[in-house]
Amino acid sequence: MAPVLAMKRIRGFTLIELLVVAAIVAILAAIAYPSYLEQVIKTRRAEGKATLNEVSQRLERCFTRFGSYLNANCTAAASAASENGWYAVSTSSVSATGYTLQAVPNPVQAAADVKCGTLTINHVGVRSQSGTPPSGYECW
Repeated sequence: MAPVLAMKRIRGFTLIELLVVAAIVAILAAIAYPSYLEQVIKTRRAEGKATLNEVSQRLERCFTRFGSYLNANCTAAASAASENGWYAVSTSSVSATGYTLQAVPNPVQAAADVKCGTLTINHVGVRSQSGTPPSGYECW
């Protein structure tokens, strides 16, 4: 005759416990996701600012070497795209003694970054944006 095996009660999670855990995870995700999206927008904007500053520095080197932002030996005034293509940097005005550069966000970034919009910088280092950021929010 076969030995009788003792039956052990197997404990698991109840449906209520699983629903509570799912609710907690959903609440945490609802809090974290907007913060994540804001950081993504700021990272993309930093890429645009870096490209804008790079083109500005090339123009300044051109002015230092040749005494003009429009010298024929200077190719710095050409438009440039940011590393991952989130911004396109171009000159909105260039003269022998001054320039204004702008970094225009691509459509995806423009739709996400309504606080700052297009970033600009000129030959004296004045920085601005086309958007209207809330008080205390810095685009640059």
